[in-house]
Amino acid sequence: MGEITHQEAVISDITLILEAAEFAAARHQKQKRKGKSRRPYIGHCIEVAATIATVAGLEDPNVLAAALLHDTVEDTRTTREEIREQFGSAVDDLVAEVTDDKRLKKQKRKQAQIDHAPHLSPGAKVIKLADKISNVREIAHDPPKQWSVKRREKYFDWANAVVVAMGDVDPELESRFAETLAEARAILKKESGT
Repeated sequence: MGEITHQEAVISDITLILEAAEFAAARHQKQKRKGKSRRPYIGHCIEVAATIATVAGLEDPNVLAAALLHDTVEDTRTTREEIREQFGSAVDDLVAEVTDDKRLKKQKRKQAQIDHAPHLSPGAKVIKLADKISNVREIAHDPPKQWSVKRREKYFDWANAVVVAMGDVDPELESRFAETLAEARAILKKESGT
């Protein structure tokens, strides 16, 4: 049996990422984000993976595939077994690390994210940080219509607490989060007239 060439490895990596994108698109097919624009949910998943690739410059196919799949177990009927079977244990482990336990009440889930943040693997931290960047940006620019300024402020404070709890992740992603958070807070300040 011959060795895998660099080109074959790249094609295999690209295939893994594209298959993860297709899988996530199918699983989130009928879901929309909560913002006024009702953005298709898959856009968020792609944004998280793209942020990792472009801002952090990370090319790890397992991290990028897991970024695309990061909400499938939490927000669809997808099981960990399906992720493991189709994408391998490395992707499944990353997805599991960033998946909330929906059996917990909302406040306990939010606190659990803060409590578990320092213990995430480096790949899971990158996904979690890119997810927070996407969420903060979207809640600032396209908030759910029922969310008050106060609720959005609380979300931004909580997202920041999760990011702070993670510690050092990636300087470029951390900088992007800080910029996104500052912009989001400025938008709220303008909206509230303070």
